[in-house]
Formats: sequence, structure tokens, C-alpha cells
Amino acid sequence: MAVYTHLASEDLATLIAAYDVGELVSAKGIAEGVSNSNWLVETSGTDGPGKMGGGARFILTMYEKRTDPAELPFFLGLLDHLAAQGCAVPATIHDRDGAAFRSLGGKALALIEYLPGISPDTPSPQQAHAVGAALARVHRAAADFDGTRANDLDVHGCLAILERCGESRLAEIDLELTKWLGEARKLVARWPQDLPRSIIHSDLFPDNVLMLGARVTGLIDFYFACDDMMAYDLAVTHAAWCFDRHGTKFATEIGQALVAGYESVRPLEPGEREALPLLAQGACLRFTASRAQDWLDTPADALVTRKDPMDFVRRWKYYAEHGNRAFA
Repeated sequence: MAVYTHLASEDLATLIAAYDVGELVSAKGIAEGVSNSNWLVETSGTDGPGKMGGGARFILTMYEKRTDPAELPFFLGLLDHLAAQGCAVPATIHDRDGAAFRSLGGKALALIEYLPGISPDTPSPQQAHAVGAALARVHRAAADFDGTRANDLDVHGCLAILERCGESRLAEIDLELTKWLGEARKLVARWPQDLPRSIIHSDLFPDNVLMLGARVTGLIDFYFACDDMMAYDLAVTHAAWCFDRHGTKFATEIGQALVAGYESVRPLEPGEREALPLLAQGACLRFTASRAQDWLDTPADALVTRKDPMDFVRRWKYYAEHGNRAFA
């Protein structure tokens, strides 16, 4: 269960009392998520103009080591900005003093709007089209957001992660990973710099999307959001949605629907479309690096299922071999 810090019922009740959301009714730890502690919170709600009559639900998040509290104003401010412009993202609930997050026991916590929906296990083309459109709306809405955050997992940072791991340790995962490192260096040398930018999600896997049927009800987990190329974000999403879990089988219809959905809201420029295969390889580098680091840093007896970095090396090979045909 993704609850790394225990909160006593008294602490939870005191925390919820700082918000104008009614009294705490229940709180249940949420199993999903790997970085922070999360609870589904139910309150009695409040009455009156603009208030929530009857019960209400929220997500309470405690930020653990991976999220820097100094960056929370950016992350939570971005959610509020996007929600205000009609994007399918959860808004933050501000406390009675107007603060977007609070502290307890030296850790930051935020109360987030609860959105209905289920993350798709096997997305349909209709769902992929809707997600592409939702991502494009986020890019357009974020263009005038006044916050900024550098991408600390760009291709240069991810190559550095792999090189810090070292070839001998990468060989412990798979000997092919050490051979692929040379291709990663070539990729970084060719990386484009001049494509249109906005604030991007950069981690839009299916488990970060909530859907009811073919309708997107929520894009969640913006804690890797940063300033980067919009087409790169589309390529990240493409790599995350268009393959089976091991990266061995490509779903052509999903890829076509995802790009078509995106372009139904924000048509790609010619330079962006031409760069998509390279950008997708960069996305594969990003997740290969993070998975390799986690694989090597996680003890063998830990109660955590390590994710195989080679899943994204296989995706990289597909993009390298098929080029723009992967996005046709």
C-alpha cells in the first residue's frame, strides 16, 4: 500500500478541520502510487451558497522524499490554473487561510479534489483519442501559466543516470543495456532544442488517467510536470500507451488515435511531426534510466516489484527501426 507514513485518526481530524469541507467521516489508504502517501478522505460536506451539500470526497496526499516541498507551489498552482481553464485535472482545496498545502510532522500535505473514473488497463482507440485531446488542452492552457520548472529528467540528465550506474552494474541487469548505452549517447547529441514549448505532464501513463468509458475525467499525478517541448510530451504518452507491458507488441490503432486526438485540438507543426521518432526514443531513454536506477538501488528482498528497464529498450528499438511510420 502506498502509505509510507501513518497518520493517527486525531491527526487526520485536526488536519481536515483546517479546511471548510465539513467534518472527517473516514479516511482510507490508497494502494496506487509509488512516491507519496495517499488517502481517500470522506467528509460530511458543508451547506450554503457555493458549498458542498451532503458528503464529499477528497484525496489527501502526504509528500514523501521524492517530492521537494519547495516545488509544491509550482505543482499545486499548475493544477489550479489548469482546472480554472476547464482542463480535466483535480483542483487543490485551499485551507481557511488560503494555503494550498500544510505541514504535519515535518512533511507537507495537500487536499486535492476527488475525480471519478478508472484507469484503463487495455485502452481502446476511442480512449486514446480522448487522452490525446486532453493532453493537447493541457498544453494550450498551460502556455500562460506563470510558473516554470526545469526538466531534471531530460535526456542529458537521464544519460548521466545511466553513466553513474556504470557499465558493469548495467550488465547485471542485461548485457544488452551496456551496448545500448552508446546509442543513447548518439541520441543525446542529436536532441532538438527549438520546438514549441509549454508546461508538460511528462509522465502520462494509463495509470495517471481516469476515464469513464471513452471520456477523460481526470489527468493526475503532475509531480514530474516541467517546462519542455510539447511534442516530447506527446511522444512520452505514445511510448507509454501504444505497447504491451513488455514493449514487445505495438498497437498501431492506439498510436494513430492518440496523435489524431491531440491534433484535433492542437495541430503539430511540420518540425514537431518530423521529430516525433527521435523524441519517442528520448522518452524511452528517460524510463530506461529511471528503471535501471531503481532496479539497482532496490534490495533484492524488498517487497517491491522492480520494473524491467529492457521494456523501454525494446520500445526504443521499434521507434529507431520504424521512424515516422510509427506515427503514421
